[in-house]
Amino acid sequence: MELLKVYGELDWKKLTRNVLIPVVGGSIIGFLANRNTQKQYAKLKKPSFSPPGATFPLAWTALYTIMGVANYRVEMKQPSQWKDTAISLYDVQLGLNFLWSFLFFKWNLRGTALIEMTILLGAIAMTAYEFNQTDRIAGGLMVPYIGWVMFALVLNYSTWILNK
Repeated sequence: MELLKVYGELDWKKLTRNVLIPVVGGSIIGFLANRNTQKQYAKLKKPSFSPPGATFPLAWTALYTIMGVANYRVEMKQPSQWKDTAISLYDVQLGLNFLWSFLFFKWNLRGTALIEMTILLGAIAMTAYEFNQTDRIAGGLMVPYIGWVMFALVLNYSTWILNK
């Protein structure tokens, strides 16, 4: 519970909004981007280290929740009328995160998805750095997300190479 308190205060409304935006947004994007693509994806050659499909929604739900908590902590430390670099970078990386699913699954642009994910990883790293400047805990909460996207980048690259 202490993780959710900033300056000894817990704002349930802000916390809920900050967690639900990525979790619900990611679920909707996942549904839209993956709709009618499962048969095609099943036919792709995948690297030996590719996790089972059920891993992804679980991992992403956890990561989106952690990201939302990190964003909440930074937002709580910013004056409400001031939107700083950290929050803007967070919004950009979240948009890039959502775009990737369409590139990779819906539009079958796996090479483009790889380039986009490289940009996404840079945006996440910059967001984590900026979050860390405002709140060290928020910066630290972004580390698992960086690790997962690095893994996903290798997975994207390997899948693209195997299916050229």
